[in-house]
Amino acid sequence: MLGTAGRYNWRAKLAGRSVNLAHFECEGVRFMNGAESLVRTLVGGGVEVCFANPGTSEMHFVAALDRVEGMRCVLGLFEGVVTGAADGYARMSGKPACTLLHLGPGLANAAANLHNAKKANSPMVNIVGEHATYHLGFDAPLTADIEGIARPVSHWVRTSPNATKVAADGARAVEAAQITPGQIATLILPADTAWNEAREPAPVAAPSKRTQVPQEAIKQAAKILRSGEPTLLLVAGEGLMADGLAWAGRIAAHTGVSVKSNWSNARLQRGAGRFSVQRVPFAVDLALEQLKDFRHIILAGANKPVAFFAYPDKPSVMMPDTCELHRLAELDEDIVHALEWLADEVGAKDTAPVLQPLQRPPLPSGTLTKDAIAAVLGACLPEDAIVADESVTTGRGFYPLTAGAPRHDWLQNMGGAIGLGLPLATGAALACPQRKTFALSGDGSAMYTLQALWTQAREGLDVTNIIFANRSYDILLGELSRVGAGNAGRKALDMLDLTRPNLDWVAMAKGMGVTGIRVEDAESFTRALNAAIAGEGPSLIEVTA
Repeated sequence: MLGTAGRYNWRAKLAGRSVNLAHFECEGVRFMNGAESLVRTLVGGGVEVCFANPGTSEMHFVAALDRVEGMRCVLGLFEGVVTGAADGYARMSGKPACTLLHLGPGLANAAANLHNAKKANSPMVNIVGEHATYHLGFDAPLTADIEGIARPVSHWVRTSPNATKVAADGARAVEAAQITPGQIATLILPADTAWNEAREPAPVAAPSKRTQVPQEAIKQAAKILRSGEPTLLLVAGEGLMADGLAWAGRIAAHTGVSVKSNWSNARLQRGAGRFSVQRVPFAVDLALEQLKDFRHIILAGANKPVAFFAYPDKPSVMMPDTCELHRLAELDEDIVHALEWLADEVGAKDTAPVLQPLQRPPLPSGTLTKDAIAAVLGACLPEDAIVADESVTTGRGFYPLTAGAPRHDWLQNMGGAIGLGLPLATGAALACPQRKTFALSGDGSAMYTLQALWTQAREGLDVTNIIFANRSYDILLGELSRVGAGNAGRKALDMLDLTRPNLDWVAMAKGMGVTGIRVEDAESFTRALNAAIAGEGPSLIEVTA
């Protein structure tokens, strides 16, 4: 860079002129603006993908993306697609993507899937544009409390005060996102901090390793397992990856302990050749029935089983009062090592786990019931498939009939805000282009973020979108009675009905550049699914039942 005198001469020459500092050179020295220093910092820190929906305030960041090698840019036509795709990418790659969002309203549009990503502990760096610092006092139409919007859906929030701080703030954002088990970091970038002269990119520290659990936690868990009292090992996070499941399977085979996961999981590796776990049911009564005989629950990364919602005269915690909770590992600790250590402690290290055999269900025929849909999926899923599951009501029974399919990864909605399935599959497919990806979604949920189809088409992503055309918010029809809301009349039922007119998913898919087909029986669903698996690129199957 130039010395002090050189800087003053350079600025004098530019008096009264508008100059893009990212391209300006003075006496052979090239000046970098804040936006470019940030992009170079992100790339240097291992951030390789930017999911974006930018506006005016982000144009210098957009221009910097074009100048810096190493960052793939993916456009989403709605901010919920942007953050949902970043979530899917993080779950399958283990690395943060960055998102680019436009001011407070853009962040607000993104918030539902940021909530889901936060609950899933997916690493993510959000870059949110802001008005220039000197413009904020004029209360322009898009002025908003961006930090206030960001805090509930972020673990880390910062606004860069000037261009010289941008690179360091970006480095801290990447570091924050990579704190185990994964965090949402939101960096707010005022427009003048993006276009003004900046310093060099900042280094990003390598993520720290997971900490080991204390020995006392292992000793306590082993004591419970040796007691012979009915015990459940409830596993989450890294414990649901293949290595963690193998150790849980050894412990189960040696001690007889039951192993389950919570209802929703960020990523579960399952299928033939892996130790199979069942989930604690969504419905309170079913969960209470399944857990009623346990006297101990050992938590390996999981939280105690709680109901999704409160219901009159039903408990919030879905376990008997006589059951004791014991913490083996927190979600941010080394769960796999804890399970291995526990296996060694109870003498199970050399015990062979009982693995799921390859066991495809027979192909059904005729009416497309929920069980028939599950059977087709179980019979056809290819090896190493990725399933982004937001099937909500239709898919509650999918687990048993898909358990024996070839090994695959199952991703679920951890936060409960609908509209995640299609974007989640989009990001997962981008992270793993060599694998077949499937989005399972009800029609009501998919309508929130159907723009994900356009991104899949533009990027040529190999996603099969399976839309269950319930023609209603089907889950809410059941919830209406479960919460004791009384007899539903016409007005209430209309709020849950998606007819008049019916949604035409084949037509919508075509409008987004995606091939679509409607199926109405098991045979046509099987043919359509096999054709999608044999093909390449995005497709959509509308399943009517």
